[in-house]
Amino acid sequence: MHNFCHHPPPSRRDIVPEMVTRRKKAADAELPVPQVSGDAVAADASESSVNEGIYQDLLNAIMEHRLLAGTKLVEERLCEVTGASRARIRQVFARLAHEKLVTLVPNRGAFISSPSIEEARQVFQARRLVEPELAGVLATTATAAQIRGLRRHIRQEDDARARGDRAAVIRLSGEFHIVLAEMAGNAILEKLIREMVSLTCLIITLYDRPGAPACPEHEHRVLVDAIEQRNTAQAQATMAEHLAHIEGSLDLTVRETGAPDFYSIFSKG
Repeated sequence: MHNFCHHPPPSRRDIVPEMVTRRKKAADAELPVPQVSGDAVAADASESSVNEGIYQDLLNAIMEHRLLAGTKLVEERLCEVTGASRARIRQVFARLAHEKLVTLVPNRGAFISSPSIEEARQVFQARRLVEPELAGVLATTATAAQIRGLRRHIRQEDDARARGDRAAVIRLSGEFHIVLAEMAGNAILEKLIREMVSLTCLIITLYDRPGAPACPEHEHRVLVDAIEQRNTAQAQATMAEHLAHIEGSLDLTVRETGAPDFYSIFSKG
């Protein structure tokens, strides 16, 4: 066995000249710099574009409730439909898993996540902490062009509602919050809002309370009015109230666990 204790480590005075010498030799050697061909760059960009397209399609399907919590994502089927390789599909799965929208189960595959009641409460708690503040920021910084953009988005929501396109209404309503975060100009919070909005869509599919009143359709418009009027307090209060209405439409009560009552399930009387 080697005994390294007999050889004390070199001092900094020994190391620095050696580093300088190595750097000088490397410079004198004039080693060629590897060249990346235009074809390689184009191939990388193309692959990234394909991955992004698959990711966006799956994300939209989640936000529009076309992919429900617990759904298994079959690699073979996705490869067939998209024409992408298994490697690319798995890269997309990994990205969605990082955002907690997909759960990867060893030896079983990828599933759309099913947030628990506690996770749902945590998502809304985080949204209540972040989004009213973002609304307040926009009330002081929003430009006329941004206000027009928000009103244009609301018109898209209204159009989807008028033609009865529920999937588009759900997606556009979530995207409204993402647009607000983009306009606020904080990339970290924008990423957080994107993830929380997508998780909220899953939460709604799991815990939507039948018969519960939906969010008033005018709330996005009232929020934009407050932002345009530079009314910070009103913008914050409206956003907080809006989030409370979304959470209030869900059944997040803890359910008793135990054997199911099959008699009540199959009883005809």
